[in-house]
Amino acid sequence: MSVISNDRRAAWRAAFACMVALAVAMGLGRFAFTPMLPVMLHEGKLDLQSGGVLASLNYLGYFLGALSCAAIRVRPASMVRGGLVATAALLLGMGFLQGFSAWGVLRTAAGVMSAWTFVFASGWGLRRLAETGVPALAGVIYTGPGIGIAVTGLLGGTVGRWGSDAGWIGFGLLAFLLIALIWRIFRDGAEAHAASPVAPVVPSTPDASAAQRTDARWLVALYGLAGFGYIITATFLPVIARRALPGSPWPDLFWPLFGLAVVPGALIGARAPTHWDNRMLLAVAYLLQAVGVVLSVVWPTIAGFALGSLLLGMPFTAITLFAMRDARRLRGNAAAGLIGYATASYGVGQILGPLFAAPLAQRTGSFVVPLLVAASILAVGAALFAYVWWRSRTPHAPSQP
Repeated sequence: MSVISNDRRAAWRAAFACMVALAVAMGLGRFAFTPMLPVMLHEGKLDLQSGGVLASLNYLGYFLGALSCAAIRVRPASMVRGGLVATAALLLGMGFLQGFSAWGVLRTAAGVMSAWTFVFASGWGLRRLAETGVPALAGVIYTGPGIGIAVTGLLGGTVGRWGSDAGWIGFGLLAFLLIALIWRIFRDGAEAHAASPVAPVVPSTPDASAAQRTDARWLVALYGLAGFGYIITATFLPVIARRALPGSPWPDLFWPLFGLAVVPGALIGARAPTHWDNRMLLAVAYLLQAVGVVLSVVWPTIAGFALGSLLLGMPFTAITLFAMRDARRLRGNAAAGLIGYATASYGVGQILGPLFAAPLAQRTGSFVVPLLVAASILAVGAALFAYVWWRSRTPHAPSQP
């Protein structure tokens, strides 16, 4: 009984440590820019177009970091610790350094660090949960990004009152405090000889069916639509809400509401029965996000933004879980290559979103067109995932992505 109790305690410690790590890497290192952007715009340090470029540079860093993970041969716990410390230092740098060029370097590097921390913390945590026999706690790990987003959103308006420099420095100090809480939990221990949490890329076997190869191509292509579809709102939500509700105290609360919605979405998504078809789950999740995006256009009120934030946030992590689960359905233990391609596709969508939306919004003075395009792309993705699921039930139907 004591062994089981100790295993469960170790599992909860590992899940908590990874949750905090993802909160720091994603919520602070990656998404603190969202609540800080309106402050920097108000101070005249950025315009909307340059803010969009900084956002895309961060997503470019995340894309490059994710691609590099398979080639890294460093102990996962060491990578997590290093990535977390670097994330906190880069947050401080945003407050201490000035100028677009310096910020561009810092945001790109922060994207790389957030990708490394996400991948290696996930690998370390999932391994620890498997060793302790409590894999169901994986959902706890993936509430981390939502908790981090909620914290940055709630604190962003407050710390921003002292200026963006103070806000960035405050986020950096908070990151160091959170890192100190979990530092000792990330010991190399049993995984001291593990090279990487990412399995080596194994090419598909010659006898892989044509249908599986086609499904894999669909997954890679359609997963990129999710990256583009959500990122415009995720980058500019406070700016969009402030324009729609001038003088209201509510716009700064919609971003933390998005983060809070991620938490139940992650927990529910992790418990979705494995016999449910991942493509239909993805179709439903895309559709929910499409409705969430379009609500800010057709119902630009407090209620509309609040409901839209909830619908956009809840499927955020669930989409990743369902896509990774479908990759494993198609490739089994050799799914790393497919996961890498899908993640790269998602990253490209994230990079293109702000680059498309910010210049258009700056010229027209409105985010209506970019948001409608994003919602339409998500709706198309939902329809195509439903089509791929339907086609799988009629094997002789012709199909090419």
